[in-house]
Amino acid sequence: MAKRSRNTDSSAPRSIIATLITAIVLVIAVAIGGITGVDVLSLLGLTTPVATAVVTVAPPGTEVANVPGNVTTLNVGQGFGAQKGFWQVFFTAPTGSRDTSTYVNGIEMQLAAAIDQLKSGDTLDIAAYEFNLPALTKAVLDAHRRGVRIRMVTDTQHGLEDDDSTVPQLVAAGIPVVDDKRTAFMHNKFMILNGATVWTGSWNFTINDTYRNNNNALALRSRRLAERYQAEFDQMFNNRRFGPNKTPSATTTFTQDGVPIQLYFAPEDRVLQAIVATIGSAQKSVRFLTFSFTDFDVAKAIMDRAAANPNILVQGIFETTGSETQASELRTLRCAGLDARQDSGKSILHHKLFIVDDAIVITGSFNISSNATESNDENLLIIPDPDLAAQYVAEFNRRWAESRAPGGITCN
Repeated sequence: MAKRSRNTDSSAPRSIIATLITAIVLVIAVAIGGITGVDVLSLLGLTTPVATAVVTVAPPGTEVANVPGNVTTLNVGQGFGAQKGFWQVFFTAPTGSRDTSTYVNGIEMQLAAAIDQLKSGDTLDIAAYEFNLPALTKAVLDAHRRGVRIRMVTDTQHGLEDDDSTVPQLVAAGIPVVDDKRTAFMHNKFMILNGATVWTGSWNFTINDTYRNNNNALALRSRRLAERYQAEFDQMFNNRRFGPNKTPSATTTFTQDGVPIQLYFAPEDRVLQAIVATIGSAQKSVRFLTFSFTDFDVAKAIMDRAAANPNILVQGIFETTGSETQASELRTLRCAGLDARQDSGKSILHHKLFIVDDAIVITGSFNISSNATESNDENLLIIPDPDLAAQYVAEFNRRWAESRAPGGITCN
């Protein structure tokens, strides 16, 4: 027994030294991250675990197409989901039904489960263009009662004053809410969970966008990425700065698990230029799903790339509503001989999505329009990850199967 006591006692100095070395490494890692934007902690395997959605393997019969071996298919009920490493991705699966009793177990339940994991003293910041999902409203109110520190930024007309909005319930509960008080939109749809996980995408936190519209949502575990979203949120919440009054991003590229993620906010960052540059890098294919596509610069980038390399596959789907107007670029692309179609499903195609070379995903709240570029508050991600891109290609193929060539378009 004495020997064991002496051995235990003699290990104490080594333990102290190891602790000091670890602390020094952490300090250096944080310093490097602050200078370069690289998440060194994640590269060293030292990233702190954070709250994310509850993950369950999909039961037999769940669609598993385009799922590489290192990607887990998620059981998300009325929708599709997958995860790998720092990301989880979700797609809505609207049926076209107007029977609200069928609006259950959609992708919002995954986010609600993540919010339910937050504890007293944790933080939840919400930037929501619209907000009325009962499950999310309940999750936020329950978190507030648990002592989670919650703040919200929203659009005045569509988030605070809309008759269907549940934002007034949050205000009545004492949750601080800031609205933009502008005619332009606070069009973001993101949440920051405890400064470590970001949920974002094309998905508004509403019944329509969950059960009647086609959308995508991303949950990203990255403290560096969360810090940049936090800075954007704080400009709006703390400083009441919206639209072109915001300060541009100092850093737009962040490395997570070896993946160089680009993050842009509109209108202060050069969002359109980043999209054009990524499309210009295409070697094999450009696919897109767009709710609104009225900017010629992006259409020109697609046409230029196709002209430079005739072997590049171009496929795109426009939401039908509005796509045959003079403002839409559907006619431009069709008349250039490119395979641009209209969505003919029973739901609204609400994606704002490009997939380049089946390897790079461009997604977020950013419609390809002058409003998004010049006045709305938006966010956009460019993520070069073939496994993530495979999930988006699967969604593209689901929409492509129900698309159609537009009628009534004539070319001069």
